[in-house]
Amino acid sequence: MLKTFKIGGVHPPENKVSAEKPIEDLPLPSLVFIPLAQHIGSPALPVVKRRDFVKTGQLIAEGSGFVSANIHSSVSGTVSKIDSMEDSSGYPRQGIYINVEGDEWIGDIDRSDKLAEEYDIESREIIDKIQKAGIVGLGGATFPTHVKLIPPKGMKIDILLINGVECEPYLTSDHRLMLEKADEIISGTKLLMKALKVSEAAIGIEKNK
Repeated sequence: MLKTFKIGGVHPPENKVSAEKPIEDLPLPSLVFIPLAQHIGSPALPVVKRRDFVKTGQLIAEGSGFVSANIHSSVSGTVSKIDSMEDSSGYPRQGIYINVEGDEWIGDIDRSDKLAEEYDIESREIIDKIQKAGIVGLGGATFPTHVKLIPPKGMKIDILLINGVECEPYLTSDHRLMLEKADEIISGTKLLMKALKVSEAAIGIEKNK
């Protein structure tokens, strides 16, 4: 049943039907389309061309400004073309088509499950690595994360807030990640605290968790 708030708006049924289902790895498709605008700001610019062979984790498009983000291949295979495709909003988006040919990763990615106990790395280096990795937010605007970590001059950050709140019906991805990847979340939170030079962080969750 819908609930109406005094300040306006509605509270639809949560329908968290997948909350108890563990995260699964999907099989690789035969073809992927990787959009060049997966973030707010300027679209990334391709650094590969047709017939290039790319590996998983390889940079295939470079951020074209401060508010932009690098894009890496999620598969290994051959670039078939750089062209547009109509996305879920009905608008054509430029992107890179890759024919999938296995799962061969580039060599400089650490794929081990071991987490570092200490972080011998400076604040600026953390932010640079985040920018190089093309990490963006997943709250809708897909804002490049490195931009969020560089406050305007004269502004000071007092506390880091990690948003684990799932407002939308059916959405359970944050819930499952916090259950299955808690150590990784804590490790990442500590790195972000070091990047921002803050001593306090808070992780927000809903009351239904």
